[in-house]
Amino acid sequence: MQETLVLDELDQKLADAFPGRVVRKDLVRQTKASFNVPVYVLEYLLGQYCASTDPEIVARGLDYVRETLSRNYVRADESEKVKAITRQKGRHRILDKVKARLDTNVDHFWAELVNLGVKDAFIADDVVHHNDKLLVGGIWALVDLAYDPDFQEHGVTRPFAVERLKPIQQSSTDPSDFLAARDHFTTEEWVDVLLRSVGLEPTNPDFTRRKKLLLLIRLIPMVESNYNLLELGPRATGKSFIYREISPYAILISGGQTTVPQLFMHLGTGRMGLVGLWDVVAFDEVAGVRFKDPIGIQILKDYMESGSFSRGKEEVPAEAAIVFNGNLDGDVATLLKTSHLLQPLSDQMQDLALIDRIHYYLPGWELSKMRPEYLSAHYGLVVDYITEVWHSLRKAGFADLVDRHFSLGSHLNQRDVRAVRKTVSGLVKLLHPNGQVSKDELEEYLQLALEGRRRVKEQLRRMGGLEFWAVNFSYIDLESRQESFVAVPEQTAGGLITPGPLDPGVTFTVGTDQADGRLVIFRVEVQPVKGSGKLRVVGSPSRAVRDAIDMAHTYLRSEASRLGLSKSPSDYDVNVQSVNLMAAKEGSETGVAFLVGMVGALLGKPMVESLVVLGEMSLRGGLIKVGSLTERLQLAMDNGAKRVLLPSENKRDFADIPSDVLDKLQIIFYSDPVNAAFRAMGLE
Repeated sequence: MQETLVLDELDQKLADAFPGRVVRKDLVRQTKASFNVPVYVLEYLLGQYCASTDPEIVARGLDYVRETLSRNYVRADESEKVKAITRQKGRHRILDKVKARLDTNVDHFWAELVNLGVKDAFIADDVVHHNDKLLVGGIWALVDLAYDPDFQEHGVTRPFAVERLKPIQQSSTDPSDFLAARDHFTTEEWVDVLLRSVGLEPTNPDFTRRKKLLLLIRLIPMVESNYNLLELGPRATGKSFIYREISPYAILISGGQTTVPQLFMHLGTGRMGLVGLWDVVAFDEVAGVRFKDPIGIQILKDYMESGSFSRGKEEVPAEAAIVFNGNLDGDVATLLKTSHLLQPLSDQMQDLALIDRIHYYLPGWELSKMRPEYLSAHYGLVVDYITEVWHSLRKAGFADLVDRHFSLGSHLNQRDVRAVRKTVSGLVKLLHPNGQVSKDELEEYLQLALEGRRRVKEQLRRMGGLEFWAVNFSYIDLESRQESFVAVPEQTAGGLITPGPLDPGVTFTVGTDQADGRLVIFRVEVQPVKGSGKLRVVGSPSRAVRDAIDMAHTYLRSEASRLGLSKSPSDYDVNVQSVNLMAAKEGSETGVAFLVGMVGALLGKPMVESLVVLGEMSLRGGLIKVGSLTERLQLAMDNGAKRVLLPSENKRDFADIPSDVLDKLQIIFYSDPVNAAFRAMGLE
């Protein structure tokens, strides 16, 4: 006997608006525990017999569904029993996953019944042509299976044959009824309806508004054609569940290994690959994604950019969204300090051009691991029904809705703009399928879209350097003309530049890693000890860093009288360490910071708080203009800097610095290295 559910207001409202289209989600989980089939298969059956709020109807329907599954579902460990039943009766209806392959030796198709363990059941050409996904990945279906012991092929008995096949999915859905029913709900209610429909309980206090929207972003590939999504995060947060269990239009590739013919097209047979037959192609365990043929990555890049691919002489259009899921091991803050947030990608995928085609990087580390209390026991829409609606909504386009109220900032290039528009369009399709969305709601979706695309660009900047420096994403309200900037939370929650007072001789600088051109943050630490004026460099810094330290020390000794040092450089040995905070191989253009650290240590004066010292100097104290200024200031700001010490030669570059950077940083100019040292300590 099923536990009686106490309906809440949303349950009743949903049942009234979508009669016959709702199902209790706890029934799905209970049934799935006994029958290992995708959720959409179970809900197809439960939706036919249990789509009611009447407990008696639900109980009777559930008994019938279980009886049907017990009779027809093929368990792998009972496959021989099912074969024997089919042989005895001459035909038998089964529920199984079915695949098909073309046998060119005899010029017809064979069906594979996966759980039954039959790989050579005869299947008619027209059945395959009407269900072409049989050839790529396979489908779950109710199959009328016949047994004829006299059927032979080339002297080999092949007794099984597929007489009829009914895919487990609705044949059609009228979206107009769906749109009309959606109007009975507020946006907040509809968010909860969608979450309950995929099995989650939105009333759990852990599901904040932000977490709810992040979870819904996983669904955008269902409604938005050619959408490229990346999610990296801890294990067991449900990343793959959506693409494996919810929709008959999505396929999940486990393990990562794939081939060009499998994904795109087989040149020999002309058979279409996954992207031509499915709405969503999701790769699980992205660390293992690789092509046996290296040209596969290039074809994938082209497809992610244009929505088409070249095979032979033809350009073939397709609409499949591409999803990459993977596990992000380690602490996000640590990765940001030492590397980038794309480390889990395979070597083939750590291709800057491919990464730049990702429309949204979903921060999976913000989503909690699944726990029993996160799963809903309430009513939601039957997923087979709602995924059919989502499939039809892929033809709609809401990308231009942003233009009603907003324009996008100057740092977004054409690829960025397209990514942001597609994300907004996807959220509108999910939450406002009739396109009626308020300005405030649109702004919320726009902020989220900008954040996800900026997260992609931030990692590109860390990996590719100057080419991707423009990451200050913003939008402008067309009515007020106010410009608002959107950050990524993980980079504003803290940084390498610690707040509060530092010990004398400690400061921060930004250097250039000559190995790959990226900018990195270094912590300079200087400690004087009684001695004979020697310089001791701690650790094994690069040649560029060692030269900068030597130059700073030589200048320190020559200008000791101007600096008014309380400890003479001739009477103290100076120990200097360059702490590599971002795992760089070297860091040039850091000379002034080393001099400032030495002076502070010998004077016993700390630097002003949250300061970054920029600049390079010559042996005689000549200053060299700081290059890549915008990127250096942005990196310093993102990592906690409040003040930046800068050569006066860079004043003319300020016209090119984004206003939001200048608004958040106090710029302190210096005219020579001695002046820099005093200003760094607030003495001048």
